[in-house]
Amino acid sequence: PRVITNMADCLSVLRQFNTQKKEVVQKDGFIIFGEFSWPKTAKTNYLVWGPGKEGSAKEYYTLDSLLFLLRNVHLPHSLYVRHAAAENIPVVRRPDRKDLLAYLSGEQATSNNVDKSAPIEMPQQRPIAKRLADETSSDSVKKPRVEDDQIQQAKERLAVKLQGQKEGTVNPEQIRSLSEAMSVEKIAAIKAKRLAKKRSTIKVDDEEASQGALEQRSFIDAEVDVTKDILSKERLWRTRTTILQSSGKTFDKSIFAILQSVKAQEDGTTVTTDKHKQSTQDPRKKVTQPQPTQYNRYDQERFKGREETEGFKIDTMGTYQGMTLKSVTEGASAKKSAPSRAPLVQPKPQPIVQMPPPAQQPQKRGSKTPIVIIPAATTSLITLYNAKDLLQDFRFITTEDKKRQGIRKDNEVLIQRRKDQPGGANITVPYRVIDTIQKLAAGDWDRVVAVFVQGPAWQFKGYPWLLPDGSPVDIFAKIKAFHIRYSDLTTDPNVQKWDVHVLEISRTKRYLDRAIFLKFWEVLDKYMIQNKSHLRF
Repeated sequence: PRVITNMADCLSVLRQFNTQKKEVVQKDGFIIFGEFSWPKTAKTNYLVWGPGKEGSAKEYYTLDSLLFLLRNVHLPHSLYVRHAAAENIPVVRRPDRKDLLAYLSGEQATSNNVDKSAPIEMPQQRPIAKRLADETSSDSVKKPRVEDDQIQQAKERLAVKLQGQKEGTVNPEQIRSLSEAMSVEKIAAIKAKRLAKKRSTIKVDDEEASQGALEQRSFIDAEVDVTKDILSKERLWRTRTTILQSSGKTFDKSIFAILQSVKAQEDGTTVTTDKHKQSTQDPRKKVTQPQPTQYNRYDQERFKGREETEGFKIDTMGTYQGMTLKSVTEGASAKKSAPSRAPLVQPKPQPIVQMPPPAQQPQKRGSKTPIVIIPAATTSLITLYNAKDLLQDFRFITTEDKKRQGIRKDNEVLIQRRKDQPGGANITVPYRVIDTIQKLAAGDWDRVVAVFVQGPAWQFKGYPWLLPDGSPVDIFAKIKAFHIRYSDLTTDPNVQKWDVHVLEISRTKRYLDRAIFLKFWEVLDKYMIQNKSHLRF
């Protein structure tokens, strides 16, 4: 049996393989170090930060967690934790990371977190047959390198063959005279002819041809992958000059024409775009077209004959420089009163045509949107802060809660009331909600359909239909009045005397809000059918 001394500690073995840059294989749930292996869940003797204090049980990092850290040491800790969680591998905690990496990389000879008294899991010695199988598999993995060497050698042999086929021209100085009858030049001509015929009629053996074809095909196939990889990473180099040099579009008809027109405007000449029309046109019938002139504030004389005064007889070249106000006014009156030399022509009397009276313009159509007035006091249960929540969403929220939410008060609120029609269709009717009557004109009071009463009579100061003693009784005959109060409070004495519909709100039971505000709309609809049927509701 093999005696294991210092190799029995998997943490030391991992440190040794890491410092010596040896390959560690993870296969079938085992982590293999040469001829020894441990299960990937085997515990090392490196303590986990945190547990083990104040009498609690100690915890140790597993072998696969340390190996995963070494393989992902280049990642930030947050990204490493995310990958480890995806692989279901225990994570090395941040306080242990620096010390653990320093120990495993050999920067530190020992570590305080290594518990030498921890139980050590014994390694499993791998069978010889399995090692041989792994070695053969590793040889098969390394086979492409051998094939690369063979391809390189095939390239060299092919280059030598191609170089050998390139025979140069025949040098007469290297040829000696074989006979007095044949000169050196004649022999050189015969040899050149033989070489040319040999080059066209040479035959290669089948084995040599097949071997050369296979060699050529092998290194061509190898080069295809490399070429594809290079082309996939290739990017076209673009600069300002290359972008302007377009090969698929010409700018002769567009850009050059614009440049010529700009140059013609600067020179004050016109550009003829069609030369063929000029050549075929009769010079005797040549019509001079007006040249486009460019505006210039210091050259107004060129625009004098264009009637820019629109018939008002304004002298654009006149000036009042050096003249007093009296001379200017007298000069204007003198011109008006000066008799003209031409004889006066008496105008012929024309019949008087009576013009029809101007048609009256149609009056502006008034709005049909109903108006609801609410109290302006913040102590009221309904304000502009929560009016939309109460009347549109049927949900009671206090004004204090809306203020804590940072909601700002609007000048007025437009409520979109949803109504169900008998046919199953839904329509939306707008209602305008305000808290001050200063925005209402005299014609707007006909559209006021409801008012929320708070209690004091001074709320109705400035209202129409107010009695001399300040009583709002007649107002409630023109406008439907409502009052909102908590169900646990008593009704205000003034509200009890007036014709006001009371809505009771619970402080805690929010599920009752919808029924209460649906009752509000039901009462308001009955009132509008009887008194405000001309409005939209």
